[in-house]
Amino acid sequence: MSGASLLLGYLLLGGVAGTLAGLFGIGGGLVIVPALVMAFGLQGVIPEVSMHLAVGTSLATIVVTGASSAWGHYRRGSIHRDWFLALLPGLLLGAIAGVFVAGRLSGGLLGLLFGGFVLLVAARMALGRGPRPGGLQPGRGAMGLAGAVIGGVSALFGIGGGTLSVPWLTRCGASMTQAVGTSSACGLPIALCGALTFIAVGWGEPRLPPGALGYVMWPAFLGIALASVPCARLGVRLAHWLPARVLRLAFAALLAAVGLTFLL
Repeated sequence: MSGASLLLGYLLLGGVAGTLAGLFGIGGGLVIVPALVMAFGLQGVIPEVSMHLAVGTSLATIVVTGASSAWGHYRRGSIHRDWFLALLPGLLLGAIAGVFVAGRLSGGLLGLLFGGFVLLVAARMALGRGPRPGGLQPGRGAMGLAGAVIGGVSALFGIGGGTLSVPWLTRCGASMTQAVGTSSACGLPIALCGALTFIAVGWGEPRLPPGALGYVMWPAFLGIALASVPCARLGVRLAHWLPARVLRLAFAALLAAVGLTFLL
């Protein structure tokens, strides 16, 4: 494949991922990772490194999209600063640990774990189980531990963390607006720390294709980042036009198909 066709494909992927992220209110990593695995396979990237490369590249793109989202929520005052700062040390440590765990796993096992995680997300969406509001008053230790779990799982699978952080913050008493806003802020350090660690862990890997720096594929990063931010706004507009239940079930079906692809 030529460089121009690859860039066009990555732009298309970024547009689809951004639209779905805005449409369904869930991180684009759940779409970007499997799509990149497929794209890298078409380019001849060997399976032993393609999954790690997809996860690392997904985190790099979330740095850009997450920064845009976090800035928008910050301007609207929907980020709970104290909770974010309490979660931050755990998020950073968890993200680093998650990458090192991923680096120790084979590409096949990492793909199986990703498929299982995606199926769990799909089941929760299909059943319509949203975050349960609560009034927990966790101390800094509990918040740090929660941040480590959120950061570790998110870095392991190349997602922004909203799947885990929004339910946790809601249980802590945050409104949905605060939970989503604070979650968007949490996704930025996870993605930045995770992407940099994936570069370090994959540094010098001889089986990586041209254009990769560690486990981040820069042509893919550029194409996805350029298209995903404006298309996320399109997704948000579409979400207001289409029935919420139909959207939720459609995306759950898509995620289920993706999860089963990795498991079978």
